[in-house]
Amino acid sequence: MKPFTFKTVLITGVILAAIVWLLPTFFNCWPHKKINLGLDLQGGMHLVLEVQNIKAVEAEVERTIQEIKKQLRKEGVKHLGISRLKDNSILAKFQGDENKSGFETVLSQNFENLITQKPQTDNNIITYKLALPEEEADRIKKMATEQALETIRNRIDEFGVSEPDIRIQGGDRILIQLPGIKDPERAKDLIGKTAQLTFRLVDDDVDVNLAINGTPPVGDEILYQNKYNPNSGTSTKIPFLIKKRVLLDGSLLTDARVEFDQFQQPQVGIEFNRKGARIFDRITGENIQKRLAIVLDNSVYSAPVIQDRIAGGKARITGSFTLNEAKDLAIALRAGSLPAPVKIIEERTVGPTLGADSIRTGLISMIVGGLLVILLMVTYYKKAGLIADLALIINIILIGGGLAAFQATLTLPGIAGIILTIGMAVDANVIIFERIREELRSGKTPLASVIAGFDRATLTILDANVTTIIAALVLYQYGTGPIKGFAVTLCLGIIASLFTALVLSKNILVFTLKNKQVSKLSI
Repeated sequence: MKPFTFKTVLITGVILAAIVWLLPTFFNCWPHKKINLGLDLQGGMHLVLEVQNIKAVEAEVERTIQEIKKQLRKEGVKHLGISRLKDNSILAKFQGDENKSGFETVLSQNFENLITQKPQTDNNIITYKLALPEEEADRIKKMATEQALETIRNRIDEFGVSEPDIRIQGGDRILIQLPGIKDPERAKDLIGKTAQLTFRLVDDDVDVNLAINGTPPVGDEILYQNKYNPNSGTSTKIPFLIKKRVLLDGSLLTDARVEFDQFQQPQVGIEFNRKGARIFDRITGENIQKRLAIVLDNSVYSAPVIQDRIAGGKARITGSFTLNEAKDLAIALRAGSLPAPVKIIEERTVGPTLGADSIRTGLISMIVGGLLVILLMVTYYKKAGLIADLALIINIILIGGGLAAFQATLTLPGIAGIILTIGMAVDANVIIFERIREELRSGKTPLASVIAGFDRATLTILDANVTTIIAALVLYQYGTGPIKGFAVTLCLGIIASLFTALVLSKNILVFTLKNKQVSKLSI
C-alpha cells in the first residue's frame, strides 16, 4: 500500500493543523489564538441588567411635546399648557375656536401618527388627549434595549475585557459575563453610567438659595455639583439654578479623551462634529459673560463663565477626577449615552481561585476518565484497542484545536462535553470492533473483516451521532452561557470522534494489515 495517499495526507494535515492551533494555549507562539476560558474557569463577573425602556418612551413623548410647542409658536397658535401624563399620554389645552382649528391643522400636517381622542370642552377650555400608537411605543422600547446593548458592548470593548458575553435576554434584560475582570466595581459603574451630556445656561438672575427654599422659576431646575476636597476627604454639594433648555447635547460628540491641566490634574477633553462645532460656536458667541453648565447625568461637572466665542468645537470637562474616573468618563462619552437607565437585578462574582479549582477538578476528571477508558480498551480489544486509544488522544487534540481556531470559550460544562465525547468516541470504536469480530467468526480474512466491519458500522454510528449533533445545535441556538459552552464542545467532539473513528482508525488498521500481511488480527 502506498504510504502517501490523498487520505493519509488529509489525516496528517488535519492533525497538524489542530496541533498548530492548540500550541499558543501552552506556549506564546503563532497563530497567537488561545482557548478562551469562561467565567467559571478564570473568574469574573456575571450581571443581568434591566433596561428601564419605559423611560425611552417618556423621553420620546417629551420630545413630541417640544415639537408640538415649536410648531404652534411657528403658526401663531396659543395654548394653555401641553404636558405629559403619568400614562405617557399628552394633555393639550386651548381656548377659542381659532386656536382649536390651528392646533388641529398642526396635528394633521405634522403629527398624523398620534392617536387623538375626541376633544372635551369645559368652561370654554378645549382639552385634547393624545397618545403614541401602541406599536410605536413597543418599537421604542425594543430599540432602547438594542441600543443599550450596543452602547454597553462598546464601553466594555474599550474597557479592555477579552471575550465578553453580552446578549439580550427576554424583552428588556441584558445578560453580561465578563471573564477575568480585575475591578468589578469600576466595571459596574461604567456599565450603568447613563452618560447623558448636556450644555445648559446657568440662571444667574435668580438667587439659587431662594429657589431652593421656595419654588424654582418656570423653565429652571436645581442641580448640584459634587466638590471633592482631597485634603479633608469630604465632598460638598454646590447648588446651581440651571435652565432646562438644552443648548447642545452629547449626541454630536466625535471624541472624548483624558487630558491634564497645568497642575497635572486629569480632565476630559471633548470634540464635536461639524454641526456640533457650529452650534457651540453660536452658543458661546451669544452668551459671553454668562455661565455655561456642563451637565452629565443631572450632575453639574463645571460651570465656567464664557469669556469669548469658542470656535473649533472643543471643550473640557473638569472636576475632581481620579485618572480612572477620567478614563471611564471618556469611554462612556465616546461609546454614547444609554437611551434609558439600566438597573442591576442579578450579580455574581467568581473569584480567580475558585476558577482555578474548577480547572483543576475538571482536568482531573477528564484525565481519570480517559485513563480508565484507555485501560478498558487495551484489556478488552488488545492491539486494536491501542489504535482506538491513539484515536482517542488525537480526538482530544482535535477538540482543543477547534476551540482555539474558532475562538470558542471553554466553560466547566464545556469540559463535561469533552468528557461525554470521549465516551461517545469509544462507543463508536466498540461498535466497529464488534462488527469486525462478527466478520472474523464468519471466516473472512482480517483485511476483509476490517473493511466489512467499518462498512456495516458506519451507518449506525452516523445515525447516533447526527441525532446528537441536532440536539447540540438546538442547545446552542436557544441556550445561554454555560449551556452554549457545553453545546460547542459537544459538536466539536462529535465531529472529531466521527473523523477519528471512521477515518483515522480505519486507515491505520487497513495500512497495518496490507503492509504486514498478518493472518490473525489481535482484537
